Parts: sequence; structure tokens; C-alpha cells
Amino acid sequence: MITFFVFSLFGFVCGLMMSGAEYYTAIDIVDDGYTAFASKHILTLLVFFGFSIWAIIAIWLKINQLPPLLFVLALVFLIIGMVISFVVILQLSGGVGGKGVEIIMIPLPVCYLLISILLLLKITCNQAEVSATRTYQNKFLNYINTKMAESNLQPIYVLVLLIPVFALIVAILMVFGQDYNSITKVFTETATWNFSQKTHPPALEHRGHYLCTVAVCGDAKVVTPLRLGKRYGQEIVVNRQLLIANAFEELIQESAPGLHKIIRNAYDKYGYPLSKKITTPESSNLVYRLMKPLEYLFLVVLYLFVVKPEEKINKQYAI
Repeated sequence: MITFFVFSLFGFVCGLMMSGAEYYTAIDIVDDGYTAFASKHILTLLVFFGFSIWAIIAIWLKINQLPPLLFVLALVFLIIGMVISFVVILQLSGGVGGKGVEIIMIPLPVCYLLISILLLLKITCNQAEVSATRTYQNKFLNYINTKMAESNLQPIYVLVLLIPVFALIVAILMVFGQDYNSITKVFTETATWNFSQKTHPPALEHRGHYLCTVAVCGDAKVVTPLRLGKRYGQEIVVNRQLLIANAFEELIQESAPGLHKIIRNAYDKYGYPLSKKITTPESSNLVYRLMKPLEYLFLVVLYLFVVKPEEKINKQYAI
């Protein structure tokens, strides 16, 4: 079981490293997905889960050697970890944003729940009896040890310490820039998952004018977006460069279908992989400027062979 837990932990970490885009990022709807955990609040989740893993290791390896206070704290974090694991499973099992990454992330919380249940069954009065034999020179510590060694009261101590310990960890995390409710925001400030409460921007469609599409994602002052358009049922932002490129492709498709197929296949093979590497406003601005000569060429062709070129241009991606 422990071996499987270690492998599942490795899988969960790999899943976090492969995590998708934040909810506010426009992405390709086919090849990409949105992250299940908001990166801004992920530290809170990792810290609580880290303490929960410590609790499992401590109870599993030293169940009869833990001092009563540490034993009760371990139980507190064990329960917190069980709640978080259950919520993580619900988050990963719902929604459409995973692109398969949830398959390697779910085993960890599932394994945590199973081990936690086994540990709770394993914990018996022997722990209290062993703890009761310990004494401390410090009167206060000895008093706490005696009280917490009483097995019939230990569940009460766990419940009493649950909220203060949770609040203390949250307070410490706030010093490091986390919000007081980061433990909920890490699930809700996402898109397309079970507890997601954010709406992602119009997705980048994987079909169409890849380079012109990513060019629209640059600075508004540079790429001059005009309006929203619709392509394959998805809303996209369009500018004049994209409209002209699409009108030109439509003209080629109408007048020379065979040539259009050859050009389209070549563009799909090289243009799409290139567009995937354009991920910043600066690179989008650069693509927009590099596409300018082609834009003018397309425009000249349209004015040479189309009776009403502007009408053809303006009707592209019409909603």
C-alpha cells in the first residue's frame, strides 16, 4: 500500500507539472485543457496536503511511540487530509478540462483515503496506554500528556483542535501571500471542472488561420481587434487581418479546390505547430507584423478577382 502511495504521489506531482492553463487564458479547445487547481492558491493546498502526508507517515511508523500531543495533531491533519482528498476527487472526476491529466492525479487522494481509513481502524487503546506511561519533567507538558493520554477523550481533543490548527496554518499562509479562503479558491477559481466558478475566455479553435488567430491575441493597440466572430460554434476575437486571410482562403477554395487542399494540408502541417509556440502578447505582436505583407497581398488579390471585396471580407466569421 505504501509503495502504491509513493507512486501515486509521484503521479500527482507530475499531473501538477502538466497542469493546463488558468481560467483567464484563451487556449486551443482540442489539445489543451484548463488546470483543476488555481496556481495562485495552490500553496495552501500543498501545505495542508503535506501535513496530511506527514500525519500518515507518523501514525503508520510510530503509532506507539508518538507523544499524545503529536498523536492528536497527527489525527487532526489526518482528518483534514481526508476532507481535502475527497474534495480533490470530486474536482478531478467532474468537468471537461482534464485532457487525461486527472487519470494520473486521482490515485493519490484515493490512496490517501484508503490508508487513512486503515490507520483509523488500527488506532486502538494501546496508543493511549503506551502514552500514559510517559512522564515529563515540565509540569505543564506532563499535565497535557496525562490528559491527552485518556483514550476516551482523544476524539474530543481532535475535534477541539481541528479548527484552531486549521486557522493557525491559514494565518501563517496569509503571511506568504495566500488568501484566508485560498483552500476553497484553489478549486473554484478554475474553469471547466466540478467546482469551477470561472468562465474561460473564447477558446482558440484548432482549425482555421492559426497564425492570424494567435496574432489577434497581441496588444489591442497593435493588432486592432474589431469585433467578436464565430467559428465552428466558438466565439473568437477577429481583426481585419484575420478577416482578409479568411476571405482569401474562401476565394481560393471556390476557384481552385485542388490547390486549396494542397495549401491547406501544408499549412495544417506547419502552421499549427508554429502557432502553438506563440504564447505571449509580444510574440503575437511580432506575428501580426510579419503577416502584414501577406495581408496586403491577399487584399490585392481580393480586389482583383472579387466584385464586392469588402462585402466578402466583412461577412467572414459573422455571428
